[in-house]
Amino acid sequence: MAERLLGVLEGRASLVAAGMRRSATLRQLSRKTRAPVDECAHYLLEYQPYLRYHRYLAKGLPIATGVIEGACRHLVCDRMDAGARWSLEGAEAVLRLRALRSSGDFDRYWSYHEDQAYRRNHVAHYAHGEVTPTRRSKAPLLRRVK
Repeated sequence: MAERLLGVLEGRASLVAAGMRRSATLRQLSRKTRAPVDECAHYLLEYQPYLRYHRYLAKGLPIATGVIEGACRHLVCDRMDAGARWSLEGAEAVLRLRALRSSGDFDRYWSYHEDQAYRRNHVAHYAHGEVTPTRRSKAPLLRRVK
């Protein structure tokens, strides 16, 4: 079993699946006894494009579900279990903002969001996208969006 697991972790899922089926055939397992072997082999072949553990491990990425479960708990459960009732749309908006904050990308996103709102609400209403301040305005000249 350890040898087959190592084979999957080294990126040889299809070879492991073939070996499992070959072993079941050589042992002349009954259909009932062989069913879990075939099911596992089918899984390895069907999901082979996603079982690139050797690449993920080489990059130092986690392959276990614990990291994902922890992130879900941090992003979803801690917020959604706070007793608030959320619509699906509202919950998704909150989760996106929490994900941006947790990843450290919030400030960059917020600048992008402000730029898009400026384009949509101001620049789009002026000829050639040129926004000029009025004489009465004491606000600094608004930046021109390219």
